[in-house]
Amino acid sequence: MELKNIKDLSLEQLENEIVNLGEKKFRAKQIFKWIHSGIRDFNEMTDISIELREKIKSKFDLCIYNIIDKQVSKDGSVKYLFELPDKNTIETVIMRYKYGNTICVSTQIGCKMGCKFCASSKVRFIRSLTAGEIVEQVLCATKDLEQRISNVVYMGIGEPFDNYDNVIKSIKLLNSPYGLNIGGRHISVSTCGLVPKILEFADEGIQSTLSISLHAPNDKIRNEMMPISKKYDIIELINACKTYIQKTNRRVTFEYAMVNEVNDTKECAIQLADLLKGMLCHVNLIPVNKIENGIYVKSDIKRIDEFREELHKRGITVTVRRELGSDIEAACGQLRRDRLKEDKI
Repeated sequence: MELKNIKDLSLEQLENEIVNLGEKKFRAKQIFKWIHSGIRDFNEMTDISIELREKIKSKFDLCIYNIIDKQVSKDGSVKYLFELPDKNTIETVIMRYKYGNTICVSTQIGCKMGCKFCASSKVRFIRSLTAGEIVEQVLCATKDLEQRISNVVYMGIGEPFDNYDNVIKSIKLLNSPYGLNIGGRHISVSTCGLVPKILEFADEGIQSTLSISLHAPNDKIRNEMMPISKKYDIIELINACKTYIQKTNRRVTFEYAMVNEVNDTKECAIQLADLLKGMLCHVNLIPVNKIENGIYVKSDIKRIDEFREELHKRGITVTVRRELGSDIEAACGQLRRDRLKEDKI
């Protein structure tokens, strides 16, 4: 019998499973706490009877990841290549800030979206991760670092809203007071622009931040950079964001990768300011990462500063993301891609 991943279960689901095993309901809360403390063996649950542990082991697996590669940047960033129980691999990145450790988690093995500036688009899509597989990235990195992770961003390999149900469930698992208890306001979910899911997310009642991978001020440029734009044009996307803001009263972050002589002109800055005028939003300018065989290179600092100033004087809140992990290729997708190449040699 194939064992189920116990980390996929909400507390309520675990309670039902434990009751079905003939045990008291309160045991589920004890077990849930142990699972989300990062144990690597059911026998570590010292306040659970041996008999119940054996029952659990007969039905469930802990879905433990192996660290098969780990790179540490001079700025403190850490990049992991995790091996899943089914031998697939995913990447996870830790970024260190003064306010705490932020983890960038993957939501899929590969990605279908095909964004031209993204390293993960170079590796074929295999499958989506379950909620428990997303959570295990946080647990495994926490155990390895021996430090608390205070912030989670869903910006690793994969499109989070292409794996919507598992992403929402994983947020609730991370947010649980009996688990890692990471507050919703410390969780950010990024999407390249799946409009129906943005509208669905607006009704979830989750306090997490919504980030939009925008990267262009008009359809002509965005269509070239991001194939999803051909399905949902930029006006549809912006209108969905306005609906989200209206329903949640939460600010939307627009991610904008600065690509030299593609989307970094003064004209682009003016168009972007006009597009976002009056919205409760924030623009995060990102020096684009260079990827192997990629057609884009990042804008120089002078062009980025000029672009930022153009937005600022037009009333748009804007920051430039600090580059972290450049010496370890911290952009998700590159480490996994390189390992797959090695396996073929």
